[in-house]
Amino acid sequence: MDDIINEYLDIDSAELTKRIGERLRETRKLLGWSLSDLSARTGGVLKKSRLSNYEQGLRRPGIEEVFLLAKVFGMVSPTWVLCLDESTGPLNAPEIDLLARYRAADARGRDLIQSAAEIATDVQLDTSRRVVP
Repeated sequence: MDDIINEYLDIDSAELTKRIGERLRETRKLLGWSLSDLSARTGGVLKKSRLSNYEQGLRRPGIEEVFLLAKVFGMVSPTWVLCLDESTGPLNAPEIDLLARYRAADARGRDLIQSAAEIATDVQLDTSRRVVP
């Protein structure tokens, strides 16, 4: 079974476990938390030793643990933690703030935020195509 999974993923199981651990450590350190801090933020559900094992690539967290960690971190998705989505990494502070404001807005506010984002990226694309003499 592992051979089939390894072929599909183009990565072996041990390497995947290691990469997941690296992502967990990267996110925790980005937030400035110790393993004890992270354990406390999970309500003690995940002990410091278990979190350390995850980060060292000795154990791989299950789906439930990944969802809990992503929620506690508040800046990554479970798919990113599990290396299923390479397009996004941890959100920075302005991105977290923008996401919180978007989620707190009513439908009209979300439409305005979406329109502003589209305008900003359109302007950026337009200026990147200009040839400066």
